[in-house]
This record gives sequence, C-alpha cells and structure tokens, in this order.
Amino acid sequence: MNKRQTRLFAIASTAIATLIFLVLTVDSHRQFPTLTNADTITDEVVRGQKVWHNYNCINCHTIFGEGAYYAPDLTKITQLRGAPYLTAFMKDPSQFYDEQKHRRLMPNLGMSDQEISDVIAFMDWVSKVDNQGWPPRPILVVGSSIPGTDLSMAQQEVEGEGVAAGLPPGARPVAPDNSPIALGEALFRTAVPTCQACHSMAPGVNLAGPSLAGLEAFFEQIKASGEYTGEATTAEEFVRESIVNPSAWLHPGPMYSADGTSFMPPSYGDDLTEEQIDHLVAYLLSFN
Repeated sequence: MNKRQTRLFAIASTAIATLIFLVLTVDSHRQFPTLTNADTITDEVVRGQKVWHNYNCINCHTIFGEGAYYAPDLTKITQLRGAPYLTAFMKDPSQFYDEQKHRRLMPNLGMSDQEISDVIAFMDWVSKVDNQGWPPRPILVVGSSIPGTDLSMAQQEVEGEGVAAGLPPGARPVAPDNSPIALGEALFRTAVPTCQACHSMAPGVNLAGPSLAGLEAFFEQIKASGEYTGEATTAEEFVRESIVNPSAWLHPGPMYSADGTSFMPPSYGDDLTEEQIDHLVAYLLSFN
C-alpha cells in the first residue's frame, strides 16, 4: 500500500474499533441494571457501601477480584457464611481465628451493630450481582483448629483440589457416578451455599464449621455423654436434623453459633428435595 492507502486504512480501522467500543459500552450500560439487580439497592445497601469504604476494607479484601490480596475475596461471602456468622465474626474476629495458628487475623474494627448490619446488606447485594464467573477462583476463608494442621491442604480441600481430588481419609469408594453417595458428594460441592466452603471431610480439620468426618461415631459419643439435646435417635437422623434444622443441637464453640442460633444456613430444608437430602446424608455417613 502507498502512504495514502495506509493512512486511509489506519483511519478506517480506528473508526471501526471506536464504533465497536461505543456499541459495546452502550450495550453494557443497558444491561447493568439487570446484571447488578439495581432495583434491590436499598438505603441499607448504600449505607453499607459507605461502611465498606470508611473502614478501608478493600485495603485487605477484594470484591469482584479488585482490591488487596492480603485477605479473602468477599464477592460471595454472604452465600458462603451467612449473616449470623458474619455478624458474630465482625463483632469479635479473635473468637474465630488465632494469629499464631492461622498466620493472620482480622482486627477488631469496633463496628456498631448498625454498621455491621449495613455492610452485610451491601455484601449480600454484591453476592447477587451477575459477575459472570469473575473472579474465577475466589479466595475462601479457611483455617484449622488443630495445631500443626497443613493450612494449604485445608485450602485445597475447600477449593475441590488436592485432598478432594481423591478420597479423604476414612471415605469409602464412591461408585458408580449415579449412586446416592456420589450424588451426595456432588451436592456437597455445588449446593448453595456450598457445604465445602465451611466444612472439611478430613478428620481433625475444622474450617468455619467442624469437620464432618466420622459423624456416626461422633453422634454416639455425644449421645452417650448426655451433651446431645436434639431429637435424633440414630446417626442418620442426626445428620438429617443437622441439615434441615441446624439449631436443634448446637456444636460447642463460639465459631459455630451465637445466641442459641447455628451459623449454618437454615435454608437447606426448603431448598433441597427429600431425595437430595437422602443423598447428602449417605455421602456424609460414608466417612468413618
């Protein structure tokens, strides 16, 4: 091409690229209200956003993959933890994680009850934004209450890698793929909120919730000791009760409940079918 043709090609290419950019920008703005659920932005959500900025939460955390990477990504945190857990956590983080054991600790910010409620409302709105899968692998909150436990292994299990790629200690083989145990395992990893975000299936590895390995023996132990106050008479009934009515019996420890209410989401009984709960019970009881 000569100089004139090259100049025309450059101008035309720039014009076409600019037009495409403008069309995509307009289309994005057209979709924003739907993607972000703009109609659900309440006064509480707006106040929560201000709390998020006032306390410089983004200096440690990320949302939508943006921010600092010192602490976990919080894009879906309300779906992974729930309001009761987050409320208790922000009131006193030291009750949940120990700096010497877990290598980092969120400071007590001294937030008021109203500020905590507002920022949870903001984070709940954030969790429901259609972020089209970004970030692809949000950092989850993990930790072990057992000194010396390999934290990286706990992290891998929560994210479905490492330990979870095979069978954790004590598990029975899972086969075929359409067996109740295999279907229960799929639910354990995909239910919303996902069970594996809070629970480990490895013995002695406690995350936001206690390890779920050896539930049959655990139930017999608490029943014999007189600690159990629920209505179950068998391990199967105990596991089912824990899923559909998690506050029927509260696991000891400030990490798991507050004011007589379990931090575990109470929605599984409504969101899962009886058959799905049966599958989940079968999976959880397959760990001896």
